[in-house]
Amino acid sequence: MIVSEPTDSGTPPTRSETTSKGPIIPKSASEALRPEKVPEPRKRSRKARSQLVIFLNFVLSAIVFVTLGVAGAVYYALNSFEAPGPLEANANFIVRNGAGISEIASGLERANIISDGRVFRFVSEAYLDNETLKAGEYEIKAGSSMQDIMQLLKSGKSILYSVSMPEGLTVKQMFQRLAADPVLEGDLPAELPAEGTLRPDTYKFSRGTKRAEIVSQMKNAQAALVEQIWNRRDADLPVKTIEEFVTLASIVEKETGRADERSRVASVFINRLERNMRLQSDPTIIYGIFGGDGKPADRPIYRSDLDKQTPYNTYLIRGLPPTPIANPGRAALEAVANPSRTDELYFVADGTGGHVFATSLDEHNANVRRWRKIEADRAVESAKQPGDDATSTSQ
Repeated sequence: MIVSEPTDSGTPPTRSETTSKGPIIPKSASEALRPEKVPEPRKRSRKARSQLVIFLNFVLSAIVFVTLGVAGAVYYALNSFEAPGPLEANANFIVRNGAGISEIASGLERANIISDGRVFRFVSEAYLDNETLKAGEYEIKAGSSMQDIMQLLKSGKSILYSVSMPEGLTVKQMFQRLAADPVLEGDLPAELPAEGTLRPDTYKFSRGTKRAEIVSQMKNAQAALVEQIWNRRDADLPVKTIEEFVTLASIVEKETGRADERSRVASVFINRLERNMRLQSDPTIIYGIFGGDGKPADRPIYRSDLDKQTPYNTYLIRGLPPTPIANPGRAALEAVANPSRTDELYFVADGTGGHVFATSLDEHNANVRRWRKIEADRAVESAKQPGDDATSTSQ
């Protein structure tokens, strides 16, 4: 093919011809109409692309695995928390004062009450939301789940113990009972409260309760009870102060334990006070001799005891002794505040555990003779059956 020079024939040059700096090469019509290729963009290197993908895949995989792991752990924890526990028989568990949830969880696991202390701790913390598990001794039922145990310790419904204080005990005798109780803790107050200031009752408490706390409860309860009954007293009572009121009630308490007699016994003493007669109450003699320790069970009252000079010997003094001789209960206080209205001035044992009452000295002396005959007959019967007598004395 011969290359010719361009002419001025008027035919416009092709794009190849205008852009090429070399010699113009004519193209056929089909080549001129064929679209030219667009240059491809510059590609990222294969190595850089593979490192980014690997990193992103790692991150996503880690998130997935962590999410699955957390979900599995939560499922396991919740399932374990609600599942029956390993305890095979009911057991007691003590939560000491100030114990944290970690200590409680560890103790439960060591006692084989729960299967996993960590699960109990973490799930309980989520449930409690600023609430606490309360100190005390708890009875855990066999098979209890961690959730059951957490709810029990949260409720504070611990095992309750009790100590009973019968009516008529002295303060010292009540202190001896508190000191002997194996569940109560701590020392008793160094100074004995005044006689008559502790309320006889049954007091419930949980393990860890201090003895001083029970004493405080007894004092507050007695003060409230005495004040309440004193405010409802008969206006004609010869006792003028609340201290005298409690003192007379303590004498009534020691004279009889029968509910149907208390108001009559109170009436006898009130009638004698109004007539300026000596009360002549044996329990006051006993308190004057033995004080708060009380008379030994095998020690009778001798005739010589009636002549012993003590501030409590109501066979010698007129009026009431200087203090109560015991802690009276509600019934005795009520009997003195609103006694029966009688003319009776005397009473003596009737041999059946009760008393027979009299309005005159002659009638009373007859009752005394009857009582002494009963005592003599019993002594003869006891002499015939020494073995039975010994058994009776011990009871």
